[in-house]
Amino acid sequence: MTAPEPTSRFAPSDSEAYYLPRRNGRYEPTRATESPWDRNAQHGGPPAALLAHVIDQTIDEPLRLARISIDILGPIPLRPVDVEVATVRPGRRVRLTEARMCVDGRAAVTARAWHIATGDRPPAEVAAQTAPPPLPPTPTPQRFYPGLDDWGYGKSIEWRFTRGSLDSLGPADVWARVRLPLVHGLALTGQDRALITADSANGLSLSLPLNQWLSIPPTMTATLLRPPVGEWVHLACRTYLTDDGVGFAHADLFDGDGLIGEVAQPLLLQRRAADSCAS
Repeated sequence: MTAPEPTSRFAPSDSEAYYLPRRNGRYEPTRATESPWDRNAQHGGPPAALLAHVIDQTIDEPLRLARISIDILGPIPLRPVDVEVATVRPGRRVRLTEARMCVDGRAAVTARAWHIATGDRPPAEVAAQTAPPPLPPTPTPQRFYPGLDDWGYGKSIEWRFTRGSLDSLGPADVWARVRLPLVHGLALTGQDRALITADSANGLSLSLPLNQWLSIPPTMTATLLRPPVGEWVHLACRTYLTDDGVGFAHADLFDGDGLIGEVAQPLLLQRRAADSCAS
């Protein structure tokens, strides 16, 4: 797939990156991390990518991230965070690592990541993969949820939908291009691109109106076959609901060469208070 030239150099709220590095494992989030649920909280995507990034600094080749599970212990304040890393299961072929993101001394997000050693290509035929829809050649209007026109995380990514949209309900297929580095001063990696966007599966395929219902994933698991190649990641997102108020969001992730992984999110579904539904 040949990606088109970026249409503009956009930096939400003049952000240079999602995080500004400080000393001793501290990072300062910018407005680009802003959640749609709370303007003073972070979206789950940038913290997931940051924890994976910090974990990777402790990993030697040829191990590569294969799965990461993110547990969000409450709203993630849009304030400086401290990241701690510990090895749970060391190994040369597989390794399990845990990380915590703390705000004001309280753990806000935890992550567990499995890394698997790479090696020679197995002598087996690769199963045929479903190709994603082609990348639309021109930009599409960047419309967000009703009543949410200025949203830091949303504006930090260019969205080109081939099905659905952010201002409509139901399944969505979309190409996403992350516009900013994860950490200021460091080049954006394919893994960064995948994880920054992966936690959007629920928001992209909302089944209930944002201004009437909460639809919050307390945890997210991303399994990566490989990092994406190029600027664009495609998400094929679906949300499923039960009769007793629990939901499940899922997305297959692609790049121009095919499948790169999947993401799964169980959902808390709860009607908003009447005074918050007026907008």
